[in-house]
Amino acid sequence: MSPSYFVSTRRKRLWWGAGALLLAGSLAWLLLRSDATAADAVAPTAAAPGTPAAFVKSQEGTQPDGNLATLAAHGAAADNAPLAYGELRRLFDYYLSALGEQNLPAITQQIHTELNRNLSATQAQKARRLLDLYLNFKRALVDLEAKPALAGNGVAAIRQRMLAQQDLRSQYFNPEEIEGMFGFEDVMDADAVARLEISQNAKLSAAQKQQQLAALDASMSPALRAEREASQVVTRVEQRAFDMRAKGASDDEIYRMRAKEFDAGAASRLADLDREEAAWKQRIATYLEARSTVLKSQANATASERQQALTALQQSQFSEEERRRLVAYEPQ
Repeated sequence: MSPSYFVSTRRKRLWWGAGALLLAGSLAWLLLRSDATAADAVAPTAAAPGTPAAFVKSQEGTQPDGNLATLAAHGAAADNAPLAYGELRRLFDYYLSALGEQNLPAITQQIHTELNRNLSATQAQKARRLLDLYLNFKRALVDLEAKPALAGNGVAAIRQRMLAQQDLRSQYFNPEEIEGMFGFEDVMDADAVARLEISQNAKLSAAQKQQQLAALDASMSPALRAEREASQVVTRVEQRAFDMRAKGASDDEIYRMRAKEFDAGAASRLADLDREEAAWKQRIATYLEARSTVLKSQANATASERQQALTALQQSQFSEEERRRLVAYEPQ
């Protein structure tokens, strides 16, 4: 697996929280910061002679997700052959993960280049249409995930999120596209929810829970088993990194541990993600402190005036897409 796999798996875990690893929109807030401008773009890093240049620095040492050989094979077939939907989605997500280092127009153009290189003209046109739908779906997913009614880590809330996300897909894709792009994800989601439902069932004894979880293990397909085992590797290594950091380990020590478990590319990308998370947490802490100050200064104001003051504060510190995430951090 490419180093980018480990980062994308970790991001899914971080976005939805413990017990709901696979129900995210893959960090839709990050993937579709449509307010990013050309000034945000970073030039691709120069590669060594004879090797392709990485699209962005964080993708150095990785290969684009999505089996391009499969895409090429489909492109060589009849122009009316079905697209390799799953491979295309992985390709889309690989490049969309570069947002923040490149803007969305540049990323879209890069994806178009890959499609034109690997597909026939007719198939590339179909794939570009699919990309447009996928981007619109991701934007809608940002709004969906910001709804307070879908918050929570209980089984009912997670199942509601899953069903809402599936319903949203049907507004953008036909059944064949949904199965090809999201079918395996749905199997993983169903397995994750079933396991969480067992773990949260207070009527079951520890032995009964273990028995039911073992039954789920026995019924897993080989593909799902491989995906789950890979995810567990990431979880185990990241728990080790957390424990090391709690004991005072340096960033270099954590990097070397990750590089030993995965490789240098994955270790570098995970270190970048550590910095992103730390920066986001600091911004949230700064915002919450400023929020408290604003509310104190508006103690005698009307509810409307207080909300206006909070909105002005949020607009001064966060982009539109980021503001949609704040509901998860607002004091209840």
